[in-house]
Amino acid sequence: MGDVLGTIIGALLAGLIIGPLARLVLPGKQNISLGMTIVVGAIGALVGGFIAQALGVGETDGIDWIKHAIQVGVAAIVVVLYGSMTGRSSTS
Repeated sequence: MGDVLGTIIGALLAGLIIGPLARLVLPGKQNISLGMTIVVGAIGALVGGFIAQALGVGETDGIDWIKHAIQVGVAAIVVVLYGSMTGRSSTS
C-alpha cells in the first residue's frame, strides 16, 4: 500500500513540471485549468514511465532524458485528448 501511495505522490509532483511542459510544446493556447494541467502531467508521468520501462530506457545513468521526453509527449497527447473531449479547443 505504501508503494502505491508513493507512486501516486511522485506522479503528482512530476505532474507539476511535466503538465506545464506538455502545454508549452503544443502550439497555441490550451484552455485547461491549472489543476487539470497537474493531473494531465501526472498521467503523462505514469504512462510515459511505463512506456520508457517497456522500451528499456526507464533507468539510465544520469538524468533520464529519453524517459522525460516520453512523459512530456504522453502528457501533450492527453492535453489534446482532454481538449477534444471537453469541447475546449486550442486557438492560435
